[in-house]
Order: sequence, then structure tokens, then C-alpha cells
Amino acid sequence: MSLTRFIAKRIAEIVVALFIIATLIFILFRLMPGDPLAALINPRWTAEMKELMRIRFGLDGPLWQQYLYYMKNLLSGDFGISFYWQGNVIDILKPRIMPTILLFTLGTLLAYAIGVNLGRIIAWRRGGKFEYGSTIAGLFFFTMPIFWLGLLAIWVFSWKLDLFPIGGMKSAEIWGATGTTLGMKIIDVAYHLFLPLSVFTLWVFTASMLLMKNSMLETVKEDYIVTARAKGLPEKEIRDHHAARNAMLPVVTALSLAMAFSFNGGVLTEKTFSWPGLGSLLVDASLSYDYPLAQGAFILLAGVVLIAVLCADILYAYLDPRITY
Repeated sequence: MSLTRFIAKRIAEIVVALFIIATLIFILFRLMPGDPLAALINPRWTAEMKELMRIRFGLDGPLWQQYLYYMKNLLSGDFGISFYWQGNVIDILKPRIMPTILLFTLGTLLAYAIGVNLGRIIAWRRGGKFEYGSTIAGLFFFTMPIFWLGLLAIWVFSWKLDLFPIGGMKSAEIWGATGTTLGMKIIDVAYHLFLPLSVFTLWVFTASMLLMKNSMLETVKEDYIVTARAKGLPEKEIRDHHAARNAMLPVVTALSLAMAFSFNGGVLTEKTFSWPGLGSLLVDASLSYDYPLAQGAFILLAGVVLIAVLCADILYAYLDPRITY
């Protein structure tokens, strides 16, 4: 099978998978106990007023009818109107996407860039103090809850040393003042970004380092590494072009999924640093029974994850010539 046919086949599978996911999300949210409009309906309203509110949000018909309307709107790119915020779902999601990408995608890329390079060096120098120290430090941070690490960083660097803000993404006095330049706004966002980015990168970096190390340790046992040494190739070339390239296969899978799920944002990280991203919005939408907003966010995340898996499959062919389609 050619690569073009493989991609076309996988795209068709992604469309089917998204249809199934959208259906399951619709069913699961309807199975949740409670009334989605309970927070909006005033107890003093009459029965007619309550019914008008249900008609407005399309909750008056049977489930099969709601499902047909839901799929029809979804196919046209309309995710509906938020119950709680009473605005278009797309308009509510848009301002939350960029903060999430800025923090979590950048943090994931930095973490894997550091972790992969350090992991291959540790595996190549197996048995030394550097390996033991790095492995112990990696396991320590990997098993540490990220919210605890975030609170510790806030307590030390924000509360005690007063070096960084406690939370948020920007300063009201800078963004609300007249005459503020674009450069000042960028510096202000970077100032707020530094602490949560550092904590998230440190937490993710340990997982990528340990994964790359273990994968490299398995790769260096292969026969082609022995053959490369027998040919007299330099150790650096054997490590980087023979061992590391093949050891990257499981790391690519982990990176693609990490990048996809970073689009959702880390709920605990966003809550800890009061970061205005998609993660905290998803929690708020689920707790407030906001069906359209939660459904739209989950479908958006599912689409990104499926596309990331497709990209990983394509990268496999580049990293390992033995893989054919």
C-alpha cells in the first residue's frame, strides 16, 4: 500500500472514529444525573417560562431528536450555545486555545527536546554516577504530583522570594493602561509564563528522559550496533545515527500523544497557576452540566489526538526504513 492510500485510509478511519466519539459523548453527558439548566432556571419562574428556556436550548424534544439536531449542527461546524455562559461554544473556546498552546505545547516540546538528548547520553554511559544520579532525580520528579510541585514553586519563588506572580497570564495594570506597547505585553506574558512553564517542563521532561533511556538500553543490544562498531564507526555516529534513531520510535508515539493531550491542557497545572486555558474550562463545563461546551471541547481534543496518531504513523516510516505501507 502506498503512503497516499494509507493516509486516505486513516483519514476515513478518523472520520468514523470521530462520529463514534461524538455519539458516545452525547450519550454519556445525557446519562449524567441532574438538570443541565438548574443553574439558569429561577425557582420563581412559571412552568411556561421554564419550558421556553428548555425550548431555547433544544432540550424539550426526545433524545433521538436532540441527537439528530446535535449531529446536524456538528456536521455544519456549529457546536451550539453554551448553557452557562450563553454564548457560542466556538467563541468561548477560541480565547482559551492560545494560552493552552503557549504553555503546554511549548512545555512539551522543551521537555522532550531535553529528555531525549539526556536520555540517550545516560544510556550510552550506562553504569556511571551520572546515570544513577539522573535516574534517581528523574524518578523523584516523575512520581511527584504536579500540583504539589507547582505549589512548592509558588511558595518559594512567588511568596518567599517575590520573583514571579502567583498566578494568571497577564497584569491588569499593564494591559489596561493606555500607551502600553506590544513589546511590554509580550514581556508581561513571558513573565507570568516562566514559572508554570518551568514546572510543567520539569515534570514532563523526566518521563521523556526515562523512556528514551530504556529504549536506548534495548537498542544498544541489537546486532547492527555490534556491526557498526566492527566497521570502526565513531561512537558518536553509532549513538546518534544508529542507536538513537531506532530508539526514537516509542518516544515519537509518546510525544505525539503528549502534544495532542497538551492541547487540552493540564487541569491541575491550570488550576494551580490560575492559567486561563482549556483544561480548567473543561472542568467548569462538566461540573455545570454545560453539554454543548463540554461536548465541543472533548470533540476538539479527540480530533487533535487522532491527527497526532496519524502523524506518528507517518513519522515511523521516516525513522525506520523497515516500515512500509
